[in-house]
Amino acid sequence: MDMEKRRAHVYAPRLIILTCEAAAVQRLGDLARKSVQALCLITSFWLATPVLANEFGDAKRGEAVYSQCAACHQVGKKAESGIGPALNNIFDRPVADVSNFKYSESLARLRSSGMRWTFEQLDAYIENPRALASQTSMGFAGLASKQDRADLLAYLRLFSGNPADLPESAPTLSVSEVSLPADILALEGDRAYGEYLASECLTCHQMQGSSKGVPSITGWPQKQFVVAMHAYKQKKRPNAIMQMMAGRLADEEIAALAAYFASP
Repeated sequence: MDMEKRRAHVYAPRLIILTCEAAAVQRLGDLARKSVQALCLITSFWLATPVLANEFGDAKRGEAVYSQCAACHQVGKKAESGIGPALNNIFDRPVADVSNFKYSESLARLRSSGMRWTFEQLDAYIENPRALASQTSMGFAGLASKQDRADLLAYLRLFSGNPADLPESAPTLSVSEVSLPADILALEGDRAYGEYLASECLTCHQMQGSSKGVPSITGWPQKQFVVAMHAYKQKKRPNAIMQMMAGRLADEEIAALAAYFASP
């Protein structure tokens, strides 16, 4: 076999293989382009969809941590302000921005400075409320655990989006600490009598805000005030002094105090 025939014999199969490989590469290229296009469509849809998962912490665990907040705050569909403001859409909201809620002077000053609730600011406030707002009326000592704070904020992040997209599976979360008969909740408190009784309360609580760790009780909704006092009376709330004080009060006296402190 001469040299030319030998070369043809050796290289012809290789040319066939190379031609097949080129066709395969072309097909793979087409598939890759289609995959990229599909990925772009999926990504675009994902970016346009409200995202419930987030990077802060474990939202499921945060729901359990939130139980420490639920006596005063509501979050979720139809959440309303009570002892504390509703927490829907808290992220990137200006401080002290919930309408018709009376904030402490400390938080009002932070609002005037232009402060907004970023993750970092919320984390600092939850860790030690009075370090950020010295006269805050929030009667909460704070969460020392960094992980607990991250998980709690991950949970609250689920409710910071378009209100129409709040999770259906999480109804308005509020806690009634004690179950009270309807007639106790329906009692019409005597405001003037409540003012008379309030002098004892005001030896610790201040009308204008908190002092030395004692939260203000001014402006509390009457129902929440009544529930809180009965929780102390039944020893469901852990404060020996408040348990003693509430234990001495009749239902009508609690209703009178609630009427007074709601609008002193």
